[in-house]
Order: sequence, then C-alpha cells, then structure tokens
Amino acid sequence: MPIVVISPHNVVEFPEGGGHFWVYMQYVLGLRQLGCDVYWLEAFRTKGRTERERAALETFRARAEAFGLGGKTIVYLTQSNSPSADLPAEYLVMSRSEAEAIYRRADLLLNFHYAISPALLACFRHTALVDIDPGLLQFWVSREQLSVPRHDFYFTIGENIASGAAPLSDYNAPGWTQIRPPICLERWPYVFDRNSKAFTTISIWESSDWIVDGDQKYANTKRAAFLKFADLPQWTTQPLELALFLRTENDMAEETELQKCGWRIRQSRQVTATPELYQQYIQRSRGEFSCAKPSYVKFQNAWISDRTICYLASGKPVVIQNTGPSSFLPNGEGMFRFSTLDQAVSAFEAINSDYERHCRAAREIAEANFDSKRVAEHILNTALSRNFTQTRRQ
Repeated sequence: MPIVVISPHNVVEFPEGGGHFWVYMQYVLGLRQLGCDVYWLEAFRTKGRTERERAALETFRARAEAFGLGGKTIVYLTQSNSPSADLPAEYLVMSRSEAEAIYRRADLLLNFHYAISPALLACFRHTALVDIDPGLLQFWVSREQLSVPRHDFYFTIGENIASGAAPLSDYNAPGWTQIRPPICLERWPYVFDRNSKAFTTISIWESSDWIVDGDQKYANTKRAAFLKFADLPQWTTQPLELALFLRTENDMAEETELQKCGWRIRQSRQVTATPELYQQYIQRSRGEFSCAKPSYVKFQNAWISDRTICYLASGKPVVIQNTGPSSFLPNGEGMFRFSTLDQAVSAFEAINSDYERHCRAAREIAEANFDSKRVAEHILNTALSRNFTQTRRQ
C-alpha cells in the first residue's frame, strides 16, 4: 500500500472555506480509492490570536476526522509565508518524531504549498508539485516574485501550460505534466431538480491579489471579473445568485449596487462555510454562472475551477468564462464557455429549453474527464513509475 502525504495550503487557517477544504479532499479521496494510505501535512501560520487559532485548529481536526483522516493529520507551526531553510520544529496534533517517521516511510509527497521548506522536501523519497494556479504560478516564478523549491515532478491543471500553448514562453521551467482537477464521483452524486431556480457561484469577492509586471498592474480578483458583467441580470430572466465572502465596508456597499443590478447576494459564511453546506448549496442550485479571474483569461491556460467540477458532477449545467482553447472542455451541452454578455444570455436560454438533457450532459462531462480515481492513477503512474491502473483492475 503506497503511503502518500499531501501538503495543502491555508486550509486550517480558513475554517470558513468549506469549498477550499474540498479542493484537497478530492485528491485524498481519489488516492484512497486506489488503496493508498494518505496523510495530510499543513503549515499553520500563527499570528498570536490564540482563541481564534485554537478554534480553527479544532474545526479542522473535526472535519479531518469526519472524512476518515483521524490520526493522519500533521500540522506544524510557522511564523512566515516565506520558505524556511530548516525543518519544522513545533508540531500540533502529532509529535515531531511521529511526523518525521511518516516522512521516512512515505512513497510520495504531493505538494500544493509553493513556499514549502526545502529541508522538509528533502525528507521524502519522491516529491511532486501540484500547480492549481496555472499561468499565475509560472508568471510569479518567471518574474522572480516567487521562488519554488525543486521537486522531482511537476503537475498542473492548466491544459495549455502543459502543452506550451499558453503565452508564457519566457518561463522555461521543468516540464509540466497535465492533470485534471479531480472530483470523487461517489461523494458527489447526480442530483436532479427541475424546480431549482437560481444559477449560483461561490467566491471571495475582493482580496489583495494584483498582477504586477513592470509598469503594468491590474487587480486579479473575482470582483474585477464580475463587475464587467454586472448588468447581466437585466438581460435575462434567469435568476442569478452570488454567495460571496464579504469582509469590508466597501464590499458591503458593492453588495447593494449588485442587488440594484438584479443579482441575489448571499454571505458565503452563512451558506457554504462547512464542507456539507458547500455541497448542499451546489446541489440545490439550478447551475453555475461564474467569471474567471482576469489572469486566467489573459494567460489562456484552459483553466477550469474545482468548484465548477462540483456543479458538473452534481448534474448542474455551467456557464463559465472562456479561459482559452481546450482539447476536451466542451461548449454547448452541459457546459457553455462565454466571452461576451450575449453569449452568456444565449447559454441560459439553451439550457432552460431542455434542462434535463443539459443536466445529464453535465454529469457525463464530470464522469468522462474528472474522476478522482483516474486523476490519482495518472499522478501515481508518473511519480512512482508503477502501473496503478492495471493493479487496481486486476
């Protein structure tokens, strides 16, 4: 039984992010379906807010336990976002000696934390970096805005990053192997309800995310993306709802403006704060409408959100912003990829004219392209040079 340690980023510190927890859990579930013994390793950046941090850790521990990771979570303390040259010295949940024993036994570290310690990487037999910010990660590294320690293997969910078709030729990193964002189809069943009303999505509205390239600078947020389509509800009879993580007074003011344009607004902390609520919210939706961060459109990486795949698996058609040409992402049945307001309006009309057909097509897209078992097989076959596909089917 292979031992795989996954190293997510910012899950323990973000207890309100029910969907963020699912991003990494899909990999855990796929690996476990192949018979792997999976451990969760995460840096917990302490800021001295003792009660809040204690509550966040307890929330994470309870969720991990509920998903079968009791006794398999490794949480270490850090004071900085920058990679340390040293091994972690202070651990929570399990002891340092227990954690380091797992590192020595592990077959693979599957790492999503770009600023991980090189000393920690060196404890593992094989290491693989998983890029879930395609285009952005390559841009940051090429502009020396981020330094990523060396790994043995490099995986990306950006189709056009792996193929070289994305306009990032100035970053000649080690070869990227494409994987697709995984979804555990057994945990995300088809749910059909012809009476569901709103197309929805879930997002952090504003953040300090900026793209800086010499003299050029632009906001790389969902806010910047959605405001370009703020008038959409006035051009369609399809109800549209946003579950947003709103934090500032300016956020609240813009919530009012969006409502004036016809958007329904929900607080994500109220409707999607836990993994269970996140799933229920998606499964009660009619479908998803979502814009992409500006960088994903600019870099033409054929990115698709892990959240969108949850909608697809649930049998919910999606209307999502086009992020570049793709060899496998469809357009016109179950999934519609828009670039203009008119294209989005037309997509709603097409879906609602034969809703059940598009629901079935959405599920079929998830089954054909994003099954977590197949994604995990591809990772293990590449990183461990073993035929897990054949082993699992014998």
